[in-house]
Amino acid sequence: MRIALTLILVFCLALLGTAYYMEYALGLEPCPMCIIQRIAVAIAGLAALIGLIHNQYQKVYFGLTAFFSAGGGASATRHLYLQSLPPDQVPTCGPDLAYLIDKSYFADALTMLFIGDGNCAEVMWSLLGISIPGWVLICCSLIFLTSLERVRAIFKWT
Repeated sequence: MRIALTLILVFCLALLGTAYYMEYALGLEPCPMCIIQRIAVAIAGLAALIGLIHNQYQKVYFGLTAFFSAGGGASATRHLYLQSLPPDQVPTCGPDLAYLIDKSYFADALTMLFIGDGNCAEVMWSLLGISIPGWVLICCSLIFLTSLERVRAIFKWT
């Protein structure tokens, strides 16, 4: 169990490290949906870290890593959907997230974070033809499946 939690933690740290490298070294500014995906991966990693430290109630921590990785995967799926839209169907770009938070438009900021806008539809980087949210979806799926397998093993489901 500890090996799986360690792998999940290392994987989440690697994802976050890659995201920060892309932001600060490559100059790729994260869109609102990228931020949500980072938060989901960070919380999944935090759950794995707490599970390693606590070393009890492993099914709870694997459940949390599964839940938050599923949330990150759902956000990445929506992000991929926005990237697949034809240019005439892409939602319009509104004010940026910092402006909305600064002016206390929290409802609009939350909508932008979870639904996305035109900025999220732009493909800024890809590897092997897969954009950043595609890679996030793959990674979150691996974390989710690992967590689910560990929960299945704990409960001894067949």
